[in-house]
Amino acid sequence: MSSDDLDQVEPARPHAHHHHTIPGEVPVPHGPPASDSGEDSLFGTTPEERRIFSHVTRPDDSYTPEGVYWADLPLGQRFRFVRAVDRQAAKEELATIGAMVKKDPLSPLGWYFRHAVIPGAGLGLEGYVLFSIGNLEPLFSQVWPECWDSKSKNPVCSKNWLASVTYLEIIGIMVGQVFVGVIGDWIGRRWGLIQDAVIMFIGLLMLTASWGLTLQGWVICYAWSLFFYSLGVGGEYPITATSSLENVSSSGRLSTKEDRLHRGRRVTMAFLMQGWGQLVNQILLIVLLVIFNNGSGSPPYSHSAAQYAFRLSFAFPAIGTLWLVYYRTWKMPNPSKQLAAAKARTSVTGYDITALKYCFTHFGGRLIATAGAWFCNDVFFYGNKLFQGQFISVISHNPKNLLTTWSWNLVNIAVSLAGYYMASFLIDNKMYGRKMMQQVGFFMCFLMFVIPAFKYDYYTSPAGIHSFQAMYFLSSFFNQFGPNSVTFLVAGEVFPTPIRATAHGFSACMGKAGALLASVLYNYIDTPTKFLVVPWFGLAGMLLTYLFLPDTTGLDLKEQERRWRYIRENRAHEYHGVAVNPQHLSVWERLMGLAKTYDPEKDWKAKVADMRKEWDDVQAARGPKETENNHDDHGMGDDGEFSQEIHEYFKRSAPPGLHNRGVLGEKIAHESEK
Repeated sequence: MSSDDLDQVEPARPHAHHHHTIPGEVPVPHGPPASDSGEDSLFGTTPEERRIFSHVTRPDDSYTPEGVYWADLPLGQRFRFVRAVDRQAAKEELATIGAMVKKDPLSPLGWYFRHAVIPGAGLGLEGYVLFSIGNLEPLFSQVWPECWDSKSKNPVCSKNWLASVTYLEIIGIMVGQVFVGVIGDWIGRRWGLIQDAVIMFIGLLMLTASWGLTLQGWVICYAWSLFFYSLGVGGEYPITATSSLENVSSSGRLSTKEDRLHRGRRVTMAFLMQGWGQLVNQILLIVLLVIFNNGSGSPPYSHSAAQYAFRLSFAFPAIGTLWLVYYRTWKMPNPSKQLAAAKARTSVTGYDITALKYCFTHFGGRLIATAGAWFCNDVFFYGNKLFQGQFISVISHNPKNLLTTWSWNLVNIAVSLAGYYMASFLIDNKMYGRKMMQQVGFFMCFLMFVIPAFKYDYYTSPAGIHSFQAMYFLSSFFNQFGPNSVTFLVAGEVFPTPIRATAHGFSACMGKAGALLASVLYNYIDTPTKFLVVPWFGLAGMLLTYLFLPDTTGLDLKEQERRWRYIRENRAHEYHGVAVNPQHLSVWERLMGLAKTYDPEKDWKAKVADMRKEWDDVQAARGPKETENNHDDHGMGDDGEFSQEIHEYFKRSAPPGLHNRGVLGEKIAHESEK
């Protein structure tokens, strides 16, 4: 939660001189020591000026007072530094919440709605609908066994068309992920957001009204309606992830404390709405079935009960999706702002083909990690469903009762939601973070499948069924508190802005290829064999994560964008910043020697040069007359990232005489010439 979200309710800020300290160490100013003459060799002539420059280049939530980056500290000191920063951030957030509650007791709920529910509304709605598809099949098979039951002696529906319900759903999602990923980087995030909402709204109308003169005609209509809807669902993945990532920077500045400390939480808070969509769907289906089946959720189920249940279950989210169309069209004017700024810096107006080419040459290993891990995870995600039918058949006296199955679904969703929230809570912790969370999640899912694989008969018997059930719930928890949440975040985070949606869409598409593999494969092997096959995807995902995924926990996205500009200008070897710190590179990238260019002192000097260039560009764009007269705070939105940050800091903390833009510009130019 940032101070910008207070709606003018804000606790007292700590004084700008404050720095976090490691116990037992004496605070000193950031950066290189001052010379014997009392002048800093790089940053001005007074401690106050050096402090201000240091605040921008080495913020105290990432650097010690001595100017040491947190990832360069010995393990013990690193732990103490991270703990101190997290405690201070938590203290500030609690103070913020307290101030909000004091002004309006319900304002924290409003904040959560604006920053989690609305950004994740599309994922919540698609989670609702896709979960509904799986829930409705057992209802259809009991009401229309001659069509939906594969064991029917006189089937009236083609097995191929019944299988196509699942296949077309997954293929539609895959097409949407790739297509809208490209659209999001080509036309913009806003267009992709609106387009997805419109497609999902029309698709829900088609699903609600799906009909046929025969049962097979209805299945065909139902399958193609689901395919159309799934195009929008697929687009939600890259568009929601990238817009949530860039939402922190909606003010135009990439480098913010909120971005460094809570970027992962913001994205996963949107993603976990998928779990809430599943929960709402399951509760609503139970209520609808009980209401329309003569007040009873027990079989037999009537045709009219099934018709009302499935059509109303699609009609209700259509209302929410229509509101989403309105909100994204009229209430989200700037989701493409950061993409536009990135394109403007490289004079690109359409799709950035050069950025796509560089994605493969410079970030190919990362693409292997994000796409490969997502593929392995979706095999697991579908594999998780293997457990439920087995233990329900043992513990239930009437496994055909849908209320029994759906009630256990509710328990599993609640466990999954706990995993979602735990991921959101720890994903920004520098001592755990994204990469460790994904590896642990994969390994735990592997264990939860491999244990019953070699003692299947025991764990599916009454003697072992409770252990089987516990492993089922644990696999759900660690799937969310692990690869399912992390893949959604890092598939956009580890790539530069111009191709972020494309890379995310491709990675998500490869994930759905894993789901497609599982849905096809499971039709040809029995359940015990499935348990022998699935676990190894967990080990594969863990290995891919270890080798190819960099850990971006605590990395300022501004630094990643800065490194990208060096790459784009064919000066990658000249970049010495924290984006090539070994902590933020994968094992593969370290083996390729990328960490060799990391040099904090050279980077310090390079940042001054970057500041001067940005300032010169801004002043040149304004023109001499505007520069001379514009000494107030208006128009700062046109500044470069560094100069805007420095100005904001001067405005809050520096003495009145330094508020003047001309003084600041001259200071940057003078010091960088040194």
